[in-house]
Amino acid sequence: MNLESPKVKIDKSPQDVFDFLTDIKNFEKLMPENISKFEILEDDKFLFALKGMPEIILKKKDVIPPNKIVLGAAGGKLDFSLIGHIIEIKEGQSEVKLQFEGDFNPMMAMMVKGPISKFIETLATKMPESI
Repeated sequence: MNLESPKVKIDKSPQDVFDFLTDIKNFEKLMPENISKFEILEDDKFLFALKGMPEIILKKKDVIPPNKIVLGAAGGKLDFSLIGHIIEIKEGQSEVKLQFEGDFNPMMAMMVKGPISKFIETLATKMPESI
């Protein structure tokens, strides 16, 4: 399953956006209103839970400064990645798109597609005001 957020414009350089996203503490600022738990586990790993959903642990897997950051599932039964693509539009302005890639069976994919789409859209749309 491959889902993408809408592209958002941010009045910051790609390096500023990249620095914000590589500091995992900042993901708490991007979380939806219905977050019930957010906890930093290590420098590159955090746990979060949304009301009515199981806890999810994300770990920083790969970074390509200043254009890409990859967070992946750390533990649990589901294997997925959340990828942030950062592109410079012009000096001091960037465009960010989040991409979700997961390998789910068709039944699971049908159940999680809506909530995950809404989740990555929320993360993306909160970025311009949070960075």
